[in-house]
Amino acid sequence: MSAIRFATPDGLPAFLARLSENSRILAPAVKPAGKRSVIFEDWHEGMPVILEKATVPPKDAVLPQCETLFTYKKSKNPDNREDVALCLENRAEARPTVIFACRPCDARGFAVLDRPYLKGPFADPYYKAKRANLTVITITCASGCNTCFCHWVGGGPSSPEGSDILMTEIDGGFVLQSMTEAGEKLLESAGLDDGREVFAKAEAARKTAWASLASAPAIKTAPQCIAALFDNEQFWQEHTEACLSCGACTYFCPTCYCFNITDEGDAFDEKGGRRLRSWDNCMSSLFTREASGHNPRTQKALRMRNRIAHKFSTYPENWGAFSCNGCGRCISGCPVCLDIRAVVLNAIAAAASEA
Repeated sequence: MSAIRFATPDGLPAFLARLSENSRILAPAVKPAGKRSVIFEDWHEGMPVILEKATVPPKDAVLPQCETLFTYKKSKNPDNREDVALCLENRAEARPTVIFACRPCDARGFAVLDRPYLKGPFADPYYKAKRANLTVITITCASGCNTCFCHWVGGGPSSPEGSDILMTEIDGGFVLQSMTEAGEKLLESAGLDDGREVFAKAEAARKTAWASLASAPAIKTAPQCIAALFDNEQFWQEHTEACLSCGACTYFCPTCYCFNITDEGDAFDEKGGRRLRSWDNCMSSLFTREASGHNPRTQKALRMRNRIAHKFSTYPENWGAFSCNGCGRCISGCPVCLDIRAVVLNAIAAAASEA
């Protein structure tokens, strides 16, 4: 039986303050500079509680935009200058972190990242450390919006995948329901009122949210259809003519996980050097450039083909699920309004026509 608690709007700051005693809290915060945006920041007492959908997902909690993997330093033996010793300091560590009020599509993003980073041939120790110390509190969506398509790809406004706790707004407050053992332990020690008497209202609110969604088209054949069109350069050129290759779609995406590795500093210097892992962008013209200087994807159409094929064809082939969660940020954040939904549907139609 999952733990069910109830919190009033006025009680949320006290709830977060209690959590912050033992954990870092990442919560949505408004950034009014330039174009208004909502991002996840470290919560502190006095910080307003924002519950609107964030402009960017909280992916940074487990896969930082830039992180130091390890530091290194070399030293020479004064008696034999050819004898060089290398000292490495590993940094695969993490502190307990709670993500508060992300959306179901954001939480499902962690499930997408878990597969290659934890369930592949090798588990990534840096990701694993952060993921093991992460608790995700998700607020369910009250309704769909014109750029969301989470129900196309197996999600929904109250999807529990990737969440430890689901929080649903009802009249007078919020119902919090644990989805995992970690979420149950957190709620049992949260000092909140029992929410079983009002849980039916939360269930009704979730059903209303589902009812607000437009019917989802059938895209189960997308992996085969996109694979069939992979060599059809004309199709990809027609659907990416407006693309600027700015990479906004990848930086806003909760499931993109490509990275680059760079070394900084001098190993023989007093401060030594460090190895960094930072986000990379498959829409960049330099993404696939080899050391020889050869680049197999100089055209933006081929780069967009790679991006969409990964999400809707190769990732499903490897893991049995789409790597797109339908959050719609790549649509709303695109400066030319390129719609990935249209590309996928047209690919399905084109493949069927060719067949």
